[in-house]
Amino acid sequence: MKIKSYAGFINRQCVGLQKLKPDIPRITVGLATCGAAVGGTVIFERLKRSIEEQGLDISLIPTGCIGYCREEPIVTITHPGKPLVLLHRVCEDDTDEILRAVASGSVPFDKALCRIEAWDHLMGCTVKYGTGFDQIPLYDEIPFFGRQHKVILRDAGLINPEDVDEFLAVGGYSAAYLALTEMRPNQVLDEVERSGLRGRGGAGFPAGLKWRITKEKKSDKKYIICNADEGDPGAYMNRNEMESDPHMLIEGMILGAYAIGVEEGLIYIRAEYPLAIKRLTCALEQARKSGILGTNIFGSGFSFDIQIATGAGAFVCGESTALIASIEGRTGRPHPRPPRLTDAGLWGKPTDLNNVETWCNVPVIIKNGVDWYTEIGAENNTGTKVFSLVGDVERVGLVEVPLGTSINTIVFDVGNGGAEGKPVKAVQTGGPSGGCIPVRLFDTTVDFESLNAIGSIMGSGGIVVMDEDTNMVDIARYFISFATGESCGKCIPCREGLKHTLLLLNRILAGKGTETDLVTLQDLSETIVATSLCGLGQTAPNPVLTTLAYFREEYDALVKS
Repeated sequence: MKIKSYAGFINRQCVGLQKLKPDIPRITVGLATCGAAVGGTVIFERLKRSIEEQGLDISLIPTGCIGYCREEPIVTITHPGKPLVLLHRVCEDDTDEILRAVASGSVPFDKALCRIEAWDHLMGCTVKYGTGFDQIPLYDEIPFFGRQHKVILRDAGLINPEDVDEFLAVGGYSAAYLALTEMRPNQVLDEVERSGLRGRGGAGFPAGLKWRITKEKKSDKKYIICNADEGDPGAYMNRNEMESDPHMLIEGMILGAYAIGVEEGLIYIRAEYPLAIKRLTCALEQARKSGILGTNIFGSGFSFDIQIATGAGAFVCGESTALIASIEGRTGRPHPRPPRLTDAGLWGKPTDLNNVETWCNVPVIIKNGVDWYTEIGAENNTGTKVFSLVGDVERVGLVEVPLGTSINTIVFDVGNGGAEGKPVKAVQTGGPSGGCIPVRLFDTTVDFESLNAIGSIMGSGGIVVMDEDTNMVDIARYFISFATGESCGKCIPCREGLKHTLLLLNRILAGKGTETDLVTLQDLSETIVATSLCGLGQTAPNPVLTTLAYFREEYDALVKS
């Protein structure tokens, strides 16, 4: 049924809350890609079959990933009036024990990771689960969770991503309802501008300014696009955001479309994300049926809809002009700018392009206000950032912290340092185009300017940890090999320069390099940065330049004098 009034909106929230906190026990299984990959689907099906066969009065629900990927599969149990309990490293053989415990009003304590008594979903809704099970640690007492500040991941792993009612129950679409029924478009735009929100795709351009530029262009048609073409090795922030909370992205795009004055939006996503596509498709269909997308949304007179466009997974299609070419059916290759997308984007019309996480920030800004949002983060770097913490680190997973948090905090306080206790040597931020940062610089804060100052970038949010056994020259070769293979080949500096960079690195690693090769490697990398057409080539040499700067002794040990 379509929501056409405030009473209708509240009614749907109540329906969702009854699903989220039913009068019977509720079990959820984390079925994002990470959970499914390590047996979550098998566990879910086994629980479902057993519940049906035994005639148990238990609600069984799929959820997304709560972020602690190292501890998957994760199962949660909620008894009415009791805390939500997270079970970790569950296997198929645990299902009978889980059901016996739930049937008796308890939980399997040997599998319990932590408990949640109440959870603030930040959208005017705090879900109060209950008290009890005091022998299980609280959520904030788990070091991996305790140092985080969840804004974007506030719903992940706690709601059913394929049920719009559960999203409504935790305050979902309340910002869109507020904006469309009580605010003018310029008020929404002003709020986003004043919030200081910067693009989370890597460039850090002020989102509100880009919106205003697009809004002020005169055209018979305009578009907004979500760039969900997440291609960095080891990065999966956007994938999880779409798999675990797809309606959050849709709500952000509705608000952007309303502010700019746009009736059509697209989500460009790589076909290698089938579960994210499935859940986004489901969310879009539910939003249309509920009157949240389509004609006359919430009876406000504003109309807007979103379609999905899939790409083949070319890394270069994360670049804005290549992305547009791909959507239009052309080869995904960049073109020189200007014109920028805000002047001539999709089909030659003014287009605003932001990445998944940028759009997902918008609802909390509109709902809670600029003052609330700007209290999070650092000067000129407001809000939080989600990182995928991977590699040689003890606690692998998704980490959300305020911008301005140090690398030390992320790697050692949240991640607990090197895997198996090995000393950490370096991290690489920003994906294959990011720099390699030595441990002596881990006091550096993670924000756009600080990372740039030491030769790295924020990127979309990948952090790869490397321990003492890592050969940094080989790391540089790996990322240059990746960039060489992903280059579209349009411009000579990137196409030929990266190829010759890779040849030099191979020669050095084979013990055949010379001091002259190191000089050439430095000069060639700087030339590629200065002369390449797009961001791929302009940043691809970063791993070489930073390893030369911070780990020069490893190169020197390999070359002939």
